[in-house]
Amino acid sequence: MNISKKVAAIAPSMTLAINAKEKQMKAEGIDVIGFGAGEPDFDTPQHVKDACIKAIRDGVTKYTPSEGTPALRKAIAEKLEAENGLKYAPGDIVVSCGAKHSLFNAIFTITNDGDEIIIPAPYWLTYPEQVSVSGGVPVYAYAGESTSYRITADLIRSKVTPKTKALVLNSPSNPSGAVVDARELEKIAALAVDKKFYIISDEIYEKILYDGKKHVSIASLSPEVKAQTILVNGFSKSFSMTGWRLGYTAGPKNVIAAMSNFQSHSTSNPTSFAQAAAITAIKDSSDFVKMMLESFARRRKLIVDRLNAIPGMKCLNPDGAFYVYPSIKGFIGRKKGSCEIKDAMSMTEYLLAEARVAVVPGTPFGSPENIRMSYATSDEKIKNGLDRMETALKQLQ
Repeated sequence: MNISKKVAAIAPSMTLAINAKEKQMKAEGIDVIGFGAGEPDFDTPQHVKDACIKAIRDGVTKYTPSEGTPALRKAIAEKLEAENGLKYAPGDIVVSCGAKHSLFNAIFTITNDGDEIIIPAPYWLTYPEQVSVSGGVPVYAYAGESTSYRITADLIRSKVTPKTKALVLNSPSNPSGAVVDARELEKIAALAVDKKFYIISDEIYEKILYDGKKHVSIASLSPEVKAQTILVNGFSKSFSMTGWRLGYTAGPKNVIAAMSNFQSHSTSNPTSFAQAAAITAIKDSSDFVKMMLESFARRRKLIVDRLNAIPGMKCLNPDGAFYVYPSIKGFIGRKKGSCEIKDAMSMTEYLLAEARVAVVPGTPFGSPENIRMSYATSDEKIKNGLDRMETALKQLQ
């Protein structure tokens, strides 16, 4: 008996595979330093955990409305107005089991077979898989080193066809940390309104920005673009709540209603007591976010400086998120014994074998000449990991 062709075609998550390999090696007693994890290394704030425990003790353990509790959706609406300049009613919001789930629900809800979804590259590796399993066609718009991996309206325009249904916009970006500035966002918004396609705006890293940069939600630029924007966010990155699995979507009423209906037949509601804790996270976590951002800023400088000090390595300074995306072009063709660096995959294998350092190849992100490294880890591990990398890379001839 065969399984669905759509599901059989899904590629496994490379980031999760790298993390699993790292954990397996550690379980075998091998000292591995990992730069693969896409999650903050800080614990969830204590006041959020306390709110969850209180909710459980108070009996908040039953079903909620499938689209999320009225209290949480109200808190999200208040946050969007206060922080992003966006007015949504609670009924314009649906809470899901993580931002990844929110993205899948949104893409599945709007996509008919053959619809084209433009995905700026480099991209988070899940976007194309979600588009494909929904019956859509991923169309890639490549933004390279020359634009610091920032997508432009001109690049998007070159990919628009009569079949274009949506653009996936991720700023700050995973994997590159690139941030699209407000002027370029205005051009992208005008293009979407003119050509009449949705913008799925993944804003999960909105609070993790450096050098005084401010997040601008594209939906805030005009009523017209707001009517075509499906805004996705969540609690994983900003509040270090990756395991809680809570995300949300705000958007046009017809899209949100359809997403809620779809969710009611798949997962039903997100976890009740996690939703209760999320209200506390939204309302009372500014000190935690500030502390985390200060740590990330320090680590960003440390890892970028160290990488650029390695002959052959080139690493741009990310504007946001907690990843660096160095180019390995300077090592392609180099060898050590029978090992030759041909692309990001072979570099990843070499570093794991020779340096006991786990990184993620850029191949599934759309760029086989880059690697992604998360600096959501301690200063000590960054220093030790880069020492190991430098030693191993200098052995390549």
